[in-house]
Amino acid sequence: MSAVSSRLPDFPWDKLEPYKATAAAHPDGIVDLSVGTPVDPVPALIQRALVAAADSPGYPTVWGTAELRDALTGWTERRLGAGAMTHANVLPVVGSKELVAWLPTQLGLGAGDRVAHPRLAYPTYEVGARLCGAEPVPYDDPTELDPAGLRLLWLNSPSNPTGEVLPAEELARIVAWAREHGVLVFSDECYLELGWEAEPVSVLHPDVRGGTYDGIVAVHSLSKRSNLAGYRAAFLAGDAAVLGELLQIRKHGGMMVPAPVQAATAAALGDDTHVREQRARYAARRAALRAALEAHGFRVDHSEASLYLWSTRGEPCWDTVAHLAELGILAAPGDFYGPAGERHVRVALTATDERIDAAVKRLG
Repeated sequence: MSAVSSRLPDFPWDKLEPYKATAAAHPDGIVDLSVGTPVDPVPALIQRALVAAADSPGYPTVWGTAELRDALTGWTERRLGAGAMTHANVLPVVGSKELVAWLPTQLGLGAGDRVAHPRLAYPTYEVGARLCGAEPVPYDDPTELDPAGLRLLWLNSPSNPTGEVLPAEELARIVAWAREHGVLVFSDECYLELGWEAEPVSVLHPDVRGGTYDGIVAVHSLSKRSNLAGYRAAFLAGDAAVLGELLQIRKHGGMMVPAPVQAATAAALGDDTHVREQRARYAARRAALRAALEAHGFRVDHSEASLYLWSTRGEPCWDTVAHLAELGILAAPGDFYGPAGERHVRVALTATDERIDAAVKRLG
């Protein structure tokens, strides 16, 4: 039996362990700005919704409750500018990483098919292609790719790791090209609520999609906007035909969001106050950390959105990781996201105010 794992790259975070040990040895402890996992409390109204639905002895459905689907369509219309959304245009998923990793397989892709993703990108796009035996194809401009055999195109705006935001006219140009060549577009928009120096736009917006959802699907997560990484709460919105096919496949696979998480998701999407409050926390941390990095000799590139500062000292990324580790700060090396990141590090804003203050002092 051939091991499927042999198709995959080494798990990148394992390589960071020695540097984590160095940072942890700092007298004042580690400031972990690497993974980007939320640290602030789950908002109380979401916790209450989860608890109220805790007595859920029956199986949930893959499509979710009608209340959840109402929340998904309502939020996409209100927040993304999508119009005429129906329940057929939405689908809850068990966290966005699961979806990214298994989407090519669920779409029936395999040997001979190609999956395109940004040259600097979340590694799971490549992993998803390799799991099903398809070919991952990195791009700078997807419209310059040969469309032959190209079955799936990943967009990511705001970008992880760079924080770059694609304007509406650029997204519209890419969507038009993909439709012309019969390429399915999935747009990872998990950081859309976290625009700082640019306003992110969804592919579901009329200025991008035109008058139809054909061939486009947006991916959204509540991990960052609502501190729900531990809940595994995410969803898809867009082309009803694509989502209908995925729904049938996911029914057979038992890919069900737990009923209490469905209730919590509906509550989270119905409230904008907690999102504004969390944005304010991240904005303050971002301002303090960016100023400290720049005073320390870093240049911050892009980073107009998302939860990261894409930073460089003009040296190999692992030298920078080692330098920061000696200060008790752990950052992610840029080459985790592709060879084009080999001279950058990704510095996350996801630490407590106390730990961010500690990092600022050490950089000073």
